[in-house]
Amino acid sequence: MENTVQAFVNRHQLIKQNTTILIGVSGGPDSMALLHFLWRFKDDWNLRLIAVSVDHQLRGTASQADVDYVRDMCEKWNLEFVSTSLNVPAYKQKRQLGTQVAARELRYQFFAEQMNTYQADYLALGHHGDDQAETMLMGFVRSASVRSLAGMPVKRDFASGEIIRPLLCVTKEMIESYCTEHAIIPRRDPSNEDDKYTRNDFRHNILPLLKEKNQNLHRTLRHLSESLQEDDTYLQQEAIKMAENVVTFGNADSGLSFDTNVFKAYPRSLQRRCFHLLLNYLYGEKPQTVSYVHEEQFLKVLQTDHGHIEINFPNRLKLVKSYTTMSFYFMKDYIQPSSYHVIMDPPEEIVLPTGKVISSSIISEPHLEGGAIFVCQREAIALPLHIRTRKKGDRMRWKGLNGSKKVKDIFIDAKVPLNERDIWPVVTDNNGEILWLPGLKKGTPAESGANGDYIQLKYGMEEKHA
Repeated sequence: MENTVQAFVNRHQLIKQNTTILIGVSGGPDSMALLHFLWRFKDDWNLRLIAVSVDHQLRGTASQADVDYVRDMCEKWNLEFVSTSLNVPAYKQKRQLGTQVAARELRYQFFAEQMNTYQADYLALGHHGDDQAETMLMGFVRSASVRSLAGMPVKRDFASGEIIRPLLCVTKEMIESYCTEHAIIPRRDPSNEDDKYTRNDFRHNILPLLKEKNQNLHRTLRHLSESLQEDDTYLQQEAIKMAENVVTFGNADSGLSFDTNVFKAYPRSLQRRCFHLLLNYLYGEKPQTVSYVHEEQFLKVLQTDHGHIEINFPNRLKLVKSYTTMSFYFMKDYIQPSSYHVIMDPPEEIVLPTGKVISSSIISEPHLEGGAIFVCQREAIALPLHIRTRKKGDRMRWKGLNGSKKVKDIFIDAKVPLNERDIWPVVTDNNGEILWLPGLKKGTPAESGANGDYIQLKYGMEEKHA
């Protein structure tokens, strides 16, 4: 393992001589193997090594015992050591986060503080090849972004220096053998065996199946990761150049603008990346409610020939397209959207001015799953669909009702607040028949009598995918 890691470090130029390295050490096999490896090369490379250990207050005395173990090993190897205790349960509850996410956020905050305190050049972490495989597979399942599929970078900027991952070139099995060879008896975290955590499920149930097909899976995925990251870096640089050439940047009040014809002259892959660069510039940190749906809506508006279009993004950010000029800016004084009317031609997803999303799909079998979903026969309605706010005199009918009922009375019966009634979506067909008040009432258009596809509508706030 030692030769493999040394060659990997040299190839990626991970560590320069005469530098300071913080090492995140939990006491487990991975981080202890990394600590021992760097300790072995400490004098050869003239390194200052500082082990950093964290008690997340999740396993009582056991987690403190992990910290004590790392401290003892550092004394044995004559290495500097720093530790802290972080109240992850309280932070998790306050921020409404999952345990793993809360622990990671607090841990990296502490790492950044220590990097700046010691003016360290590197933060070395013990992620290995199997970790990378798990990360890439989870990215494939969860996300639509190339960056997620690429997994963890070998190195990236962080605080006063860089995060480096020297063990991405080796497997868990190789690390365990290294610990045995050097008489390292690491600590074991029982939570790593619990399959309720997604990563553990991938580790124990999915990765072994793939390794049966390819015993060198970690190496294959490592090469894929490196290729994707190299491509991503290049495309990101090109997107930055594009933004600099195309976009006129202002401040938070004036926002930014660009000529759509010039923007469209660039490849679509750069258009997507530039869109996210612009959002990062405007927001500072993108809200979780910004999703791939907003990206698709942006690209759709970019291609349209309509003279004037406006789209509301989360947190009062507005996109305005006027002929060939597109602008983004924040509304100083937020005004509740008063009315809207958009046309939907299934299958399609539309972001409403309220920030909510209505998606439509064509299905062969109806699946009714509550008030946020509406299904009807495709042949029973006149397309396209219209999504609008209420109009005076709107009436709706449904199965079991004699005649029809005023939409106004439906809102009153459902105790919909006054300020929400004027922006509540009303879905109609092309003949004006009200099909659905999302979350309130579902209409019953006359069935065509023929077998065929169904149209399914969903209403809600989309989760972020990228």
